[in-house]
Amino acid sequence: MKIMLVDDSTTMRNIQKKILSGMGHTEIAEAADGLQALAAFGAERPDLMLVDWNMPNMDGITLVRKIREMDKNVLLVMVTTEAEKTRVIEAIKAGVNNYIVKPFTPAVLTEKIEQTLAKKAG
Repeated sequence: MKIMLVDDSTTMRNIQKKILSGMGHTEIAEAADGLQALAAFGAERPDLMLVDWNMPNMDGITLVRKIREMDKNVLLVMVTTEAEKTRVIEAIKAGVNNYIVKPFTPAVLTEKIEQTLAKKAG
């Protein structure tokens, strides 16, 4: 499975990468903002994307909408500090499969990714 991490924080991407490799995932692409992710999407064809909401150049919610226009099947998980219910609803309407609020523990990230993959498999 190919995963793309989209976050303007290198530290956050490194944390996610460490957790994902602990889960056995090794095919991991990275992008520092929505524009980079969109540009790389066609070549990378990720199965799962972890997307931050607040980024320069193109925010995560815009990216999610654009990805959904191109691909209905890629799994999208919003990983953000945006915890308000209205934001969660907006992200779900935009097409995310799951939602994780920062800061998170490795256990929470692992569980949410496994939930997302299980929903897809089911």
